[in-house]
Amino acid sequence: MVSKLYIWLKKNGLFKQSISYLCCPDKHSDTIKKFNIPSFYKSSFIGTIKEKRQIIDPRKKDFSPTLLDFGPVQFYIARHFGFCYGVENAIEISYRALEENPDKKVYLLSQMIHNQVVNNDLQSRGVTFIMDTDGSQIIPWTQLKKEDIVIVPAFGTTIEIENKLADIGIEVKSYNTTCPFVERVWKRADQLGKNNCTIIIHGKPEHEETRATFSHSKDGAKSIVVRNMEEAKVLGEIILGTRDVKDFTRHFEGQYSPGFDPKTDLKKVGVINQTTMLATETQAIADYFKSVMELHYPRAEAKEHFADTRDTLCYATNDNQDATKGLLKEAADIAIVVGGYNSSNTSHIVELCEQKFPTYFINSASEITENGDIDHFNFRSKLMEHTADFFPKKSVTKIILTSGASCPDALVDEVLDKILSFFELETSKEAMLAQIN
Repeated sequence: MVSKLYIWLKKNGLFKQSISYLCCPDKHSDTIKKFNIPSFYKSSFIGTIKEKRQIIDPRKKDFSPTLLDFGPVQFYIARHFGFCYGVENAIEISYRALEENPDKKVYLLSQMIHNQVVNNDLQSRGVTFIMDTDGSQIIPWTQLKKEDIVIVPAFGTTIEIENKLADIGIEVKSYNTTCPFVERVWKRADQLGKNNCTIIIHGKPEHEETRATFSHSKDGAKSIVVRNMEEAKVLGEIILGTRDVKDFTRHFEGQYSPGFDPKTDLKKVGVINQTTMLATETQAIADYFKSVMELHYPRAEAKEHFADTRDTLCYATNDNQDATKGLLKEAADIAIVVGGYNSSNTSHIVELCEQKFPTYFINSASEITENGDIDHFNFRSKLMEHTADFFPKKSVTKIILTSGASCPDALVDEVLDKILSFFELETSKEAMLAQIN
């Protein structure tokens, strides 16, 4: 029996680009290429938990968390979290670029992934960022030379930047870390464009991945970015004629392709997305536009005006969100989510956890003070907040613990160790691993 991942890759046209890292699956397990990433990003404790769960449940049919019972404190560890394929691939390529080019200047277009520990380490080894995450220039293009090394981050980059690097004479193919699941979205956009569809991109307009996807999308089709369901409804009302078309520019300035005419370019649409958005929201937006076309056109014609695309979230985002939903079934006291503050997929995990638990979004164990306070990030206000004495006053404290797709396991392990230091434990970490079966 072939694995679900194999079938999924074949079905979505990714097998050819994945053949180098997807080993032949058998009836016992799914085996993914082991990437050569620095050991200081790994955790023997967290890694062992993941390996044991993989052995127990190789097909990921069970998204319930792993319970670690230390006596006065219990942890629910998510079934799936941490570095995904695209992140590990990007890390391996970036460090290889440094190793293979000791006498050259090595640049990254922007943050390689949204994790400050990884980016800071690359910078400490001599990597220079050309732009910040908003696309603002740090190093002028005129400073680059054709012999320089430029790494394309996991989010990908725009066609405009690709052309700029080509004009300088810089070859980027060797160190292009664009995630294959992002490239899959670009391929979907190309297919929709060839089918005369206007492409609606569900994403954050300021995010590197969305900027890259928009660039590739508008190269072959009229394109527009919608941030959320609220913006989708504005666009839907314009299609239905219940909102003045003059509102289009006011609501979507900077989010649509040149020459976009809402009167003529919204007759046939298809939805793609930034791969790290909430799956449920992307599906709801797609369903909404399908219903708009069914209202606007005779039922027999409606299907000709909406391209019923399959979901374009990556497998890791799907698994992370499913694993978070598994956490929501538990009776925990608080949730701690570890990751970069500008990480989209991490903020969505926080958003899910907040539905049930007091949730603290931190980037490392240093956010937890020695006296039991915690500094944590509010991803909505983009401000740090301070909560004093955040541990519940209970005989047994139950804590949800997970992280985003760009967070090293080592950081999660450090957070766990920091919390354990506040309690008189009945079981050691080593003994705990022996109990997982």
